[in-house]
Amino acid sequence: MPILKKNTSLLSEPKSFLKKHPEIKSFDIVMHDCNAIGRGKIIRRNELLKLYESGRQFPLSLLGMDITGEDVPDTGLILEQGDGDIKAWPIAKSLNVIHKSSPPRGELFMTMSDIDGNKLNIDPRNVLETKINSFKKNGIKLCGAFELEFFLVANELDQYGKLQPAKSIIGKKRSHRKTDVYSVDNLHGMLPLINDIYDATNAAGIEAETIISEYAPGQYELTLRHQNNLLKAADDIIRLKRIIRSQSRAHGVTACFMAKPMEGTSGSGMHFHVSMYDKKDKNIFSEKSKNNLNPNLLNALGGLTKTMGESMLVFAPNANSWRRLVLGSYAPVTPNWGLDNRSVAFRIPSSSSMNRRIEHRVSGVDANPYLVALTVISAIDYGIKNKIKAPNQTKGNAYEQKSKSINNMPHDWSSSILAAKKSKFLKDTLGPDLHRALIAIKEMEYQKVASTVSELDIDLYLNAI
Repeated sequence: MPILKKNTSLLSEPKSFLKKHPEIKSFDIVMHDCNAIGRGKIIRRNELLKLYESGRQFPLSLLGMDITGEDVPDTGLILEQGDGDIKAWPIAKSLNVIHKSSPPRGELFMTMSDIDGNKLNIDPRNVLETKINSFKKNGIKLCGAFELEFFLVANELDQYGKLQPAKSIIGKKRSHRKTDVYSVDNLHGMLPLINDIYDATNAAGIEAETIISEYAPGQYELTLRHQNNLLKAADDIIRLKRIIRSQSRAHGVTACFMAKPMEGTSGSGMHFHVSMYDKKDKNIFSEKSKNNLNPNLLNALGGLTKTMGESMLVFAPNANSWRRLVLGSYAPVTPNWGLDNRSVAFRIPSSSSMNRRIEHRVSGVDANPYLVALTVISAIDYGIKNKIKAPNQTKGNAYEQKSKSINNMPHDWSSSILAAKKSKFLKDTLGPDLHRALIAIKEMEYQKVASTVSELDIDLYLNAI
């Protein structure tokens, strides 16, 4: 891992920020764990420069927690390490305005280092950064962007104890049955919130673009601009979720990033677009001759399809994730690819040859974008280096077509954990420490869910058996 060193020249960043933003009095300093949950502290304005000079102590166990914040001993990050503190440092160029509100706030991403100043390989962002740097050393520039689907729901549950779509900000209307997909009028009802989201992304340096009303009541999709800094693309989607959540709260509604929050409707994905360029800034996926896909692209698709099954824990990390993965739901259920086909896992969107890219459509919005990007580019790298042959293109409705590789796909959360645990590819991709932590965290979360007596249990069995 790259070494973090005390560098007083880095003080120019916070000094410039403080001078530009005298209105900001406090900062969220945040690290992101395996679940991409932001964990950290709030500091005051007067503490910022010292943070850059001396770092800040955090318990190493912060990176070994499950989704509830409970310690997971089997990660090896708790009592094995004495549950002691370790030094965390600011990540350069991550200091931003998180949102414009009253009062406005700043946000700073942090990362931990060991006693010698080495970045920890248990931090998902660090592992992604290392992989991106390995591509750079080989003359490959990675470009990409994420699409974010989410729901806006009411703060109160409905009469059945279920989530319900939020009422519009203007007009206070609520739709329970209509999808309102691509409805501009539906967007107009949420304009005060949408405008505040755009203002906040502008302040944070995030290039948010198109927003649409998606394929379920209360569901929306917001896209980010394709950019030539893949690490920033992942940072932006992490920050964007916090912005949407905080701005929604300010308008009296809740932003929901569950993969499947409501029964009988579409779930929310986090589609990831990726392309690669060589030293001459030429897209390595572009066609060398008309109507013939580039061998690099086909091998990349081969790597993605071959490793999809053992990587599903990254793309569908939670119990709720698997409720999204059903036939006919625009969520992929088999490892397949197609040209401009939204029923497949890996779509090649319509574009000019020079802009050829892969749209990875598997991940739910609840996935960790650092781990998603890491796993996708590693699978592409694996496919190209080993010249993995892609399966035949899927044409038409992929949900109606059987795949020979379906037997290699986990069918639920439990089997995805087992597949990930056995996977040499995933262990090589994450590294042994992060792989161990991810598996331990998900096994503990699975046991919590599996041992819980739910309302559905009572409804099904109390008076029937």
